[in-house]
Amino acid sequence: MIAEAGLAALWLAASLSLLQMFLGWASVRPGQEAMLRFVRPLAVAQGLLAAFSFLMLIWLFLRTDLSVQLVAANSHSAKPWIYKFAGAWGNHEGSMLLWVTVLAVAGAGVSLFERKLRQDTHVATLAAQATISLGFYGFLLFASNPFTRIFPIPVEGNGLNPLLQDPGLAFHPPTLYFGYVGVSVAFSFAVGALVTRDVGPAFARAMRPWVLAAWIFLTLGIVAGSYWAYYELGWGGWWFWDPVENASLMPWLAATALLHSVTVLATRDGLRAWTVMLAVVAFSMSMIGTFLVRSGILTSVHAFAVDPQRGAFILMLLCLYIGGALALFGARVGTVKEGAAFDPVSREGMLVVNNLLLSIILGVVLVGTLYPLGVEAVTGEKLSVGPPYFNKAAGPVALVLVALMGAGPLLRWRRDSLRALAQRMAIPILVAAVSLFLVILLAPGIGVLPLLGLALAPAVAVASLAPLWGRNLRRTPLITWGMVVAHLGIAVSMAGMASESAFTKETLIAARIGQQASVGPWTIRFEGVEPVAGPNWTAVAARLVVRRGEGREILLRPQARMFSSPPTPTSEAAILTRLDGQLYTVIGEPDGQGRWQLRLWWKPAVTLIWYGGGLVAFGGFLSLIGRLRRGRKDKRQEAPEPAPAYQPGREALA
Repeated sequence: MIAEAGLAALWLAASLSLLQMFLGWASVRPGQEAMLRFVRPLAVAQGLLAAFSFLMLIWLFLRTDLSVQLVAANSHSAKPWIYKFAGAWGNHEGSMLLWVTVLAVAGAGVSLFERKLRQDTHVATLAAQATISLGFYGFLLFASNPFTRIFPIPVEGNGLNPLLQDPGLAFHPPTLYFGYVGVSVAFSFAVGALVTRDVGPAFARAMRPWVLAAWIFLTLGIVAGSYWAYYELGWGGWWFWDPVENASLMPWLAATALLHSVTVLATRDGLRAWTVMLAVVAFSMSMIGTFLVRSGILTSVHAFAVDPQRGAFILMLLCLYIGGALALFGARVGTVKEGAAFDPVSREGMLVVNNLLLSIILGVVLVGTLYPLGVEAVTGEKLSVGPPYFNKAAGPVALVLVALMGAGPLLRWRRDSLRALAQRMAIPILVAAVSLFLVILLAPGIGVLPLLGLALAPAVAVASLAPLWGRNLRRTPLITWGMVVAHLGIAVSMAGMASESAFTKETLIAARIGQQASVGPWTIRFEGVEPVAGPNWTAVAARLVVRRGEGREILLRPQARMFSSPPTPTSEAAILTRLDGQLYTVIGEPDGQGRWQLRLWWKPAVTLIWYGGGLVAFGGFLSLIGRLRRGRKDKRQEAPEPAPAYQPGREALA
């Protein structure tokens, strides 16, 4: 009865979503604000029911209940429990139920904790959130039911895709979904504010924590996904511009622009229409990502679903939501009052420029991702748009963006001068010039983009620390610390990307037992292979003895695995991490003549890419904590003082 209980909870949640939507939109009319007390409990109950439904699905996977079609198709009794647990969302139906659950729980959070909005705007926001949820409930119940029973019950399940049998699966998809759903909440705020004509600082202050939380989770999800692909797929790269990778990058770019824009609106009452438009764009990118991953038009290790009917359903939702939002924006943008003015040379002006550059990069990625799909749909011809296009089109814009990011915090709000900015930028500019000279001197012949990246990264790191100069660090607000750490993380990641691109060494060899090879500063000796058995796989593991210079010998054991259910070969890289980089080793197939294919890479400073990404997310977390603390402090200050207790004779004393 577990599956039936989960399905019943899902139907009840969908029904409450429908009721919440109708009551919410009906309550937007003047004089109906009291309906908020009915809409809020509906949102909370819906969140609880959706969470219960998802817990039932997890229980089915942990029990390996093969009478449920989804479990039989994506699980196996011999699979370790961690993969049974994560397997609940390692498939199309389960991932969509996770999406809906997070969406419903987020709506419950808005209902319970949001107190900054006007009542009519709050009701409209909850109605918009219910409208989004209802479409996905319909998709689950009518096109992707995760609780469908099968008969006869199979003796054993098919198992999870071996490429997804990794601890990262328990972390990577949920963080991305939290980010996607946070963007949807920001979209609901924007729709609610447009409907009630309440676009202003109060609306922005209510939306900002959700945007910041979504941005943090998207950052963590992208960083985790990048490292998972790096060590799991065995191809030695950290980003391939795969369409599904781009599906997560595009909402992050839009959310980054939205985060800076909503900050300007919340603190300086500027960029009103731009903030609303970015909220619509960010949600649109998350919907496009959902369509790419689950429509069946892509073949990728990340992609789910191969049913065109499901793709058509999601495409219909995409057109309905995005088209409706754009129509609403077009109809109501004229009612959005102009915000406070500012000079072009100001922090607001720099944020506008940064937002435009982020939008350009977003456009480059969007065109490069969708163009091959459009050509194939029209002509039937398959095209591939790969790293050369993205690197050449987006790389220079990204460098300009990062350079301006370093200058932004040094500008004053409202109005400033270029001369004053040049004086404040003197030290970062000097650092950039010295770095450029040293890179040209010590590493001649590297590409232009890595050269500029290596020169720019130290300068941006120095500029990111500028807000701390001359301040009492103990009294510096967490919000400022968050900005500093996040910008420093961008500089660290840029240094890692440039170093990996400029200095990576690669060796491909067909090695006999006892043969040696070298890559970078490392010497590798191939000592043979040996069989290895895992819980649900067998493997051939190479014995590689590696040494750097005259240092000690270290044994690495890259594996070529074979999973039995479903039968799938995979490569498990063996990676040796040092402070200055990583030695990355992969074993391939034998050639029938006693030799084994070995792929060896030395990647200097590559770990800085993910350390920097972690710093970016940590900076966002510090800012979020700082914002929440400041919000509670402001709320306490605004609260009326309690009336003094009555004391007999007080009137006479007065």
